Amino acid sequence: MDKVPEQAQAEVKEAIRAAYRAPSLALARVIRDDVVGRYEKRYPAAMRSFLEDFEACVAHLHLPPAHGRVCRTTNLLERLFVEERRRSRTAGTMLAGERAVMNLLFAPLIGASGTWRGIRISEFERRQLERLQEQLVEGLKEGQEPVVRESSTPIPIYSRQGT
Repeated sequence: MDKVPEQAQAEVKEAIRAAYRAPSLALARVIRDDVVGRYEKRYPAAMRSFLEDFEACVAHLHLPPAHGRVCRTTNLLERLFVEERRRSRTAGTMLAGERAVMNLLFAPLIGASGTWRGIRISEFERRQLERLQEQLVEGLKEGQEPVVRESSTPIPIYSRQGT
């Protein structure tokens, strides 16, 4: 929003939020294209920033709706970081050893995971999650392919014959 003039921030912010809060990924992309088409000429830097972060901000739409509501926000992570800082400050020098540190840091995570257990997973959602996992694994494999592929003819590494 710092790339948009103050008098237009409310309007642009509401349009961008509509894309992030869309009920489906396809609709979010339609809204994204509409927002970019409407504001790109007036606020090109803001729209570049919006497009760069868009896919990461709508990643929760790949999940089933019940899971997307839980994963959409980073409030849980931020709260865990605050709790970790608070606990490590009060423990001070009592953190002698790896086990003590692990107990200190993982206790809030274990407590927070209790809230995740309330989400029921239907068979349909389980299949959706399995398909998403397969897509992520395939994407990871594609990202790990060698940049240079072996060719049938060797590439000469010399400038002249015989050197």
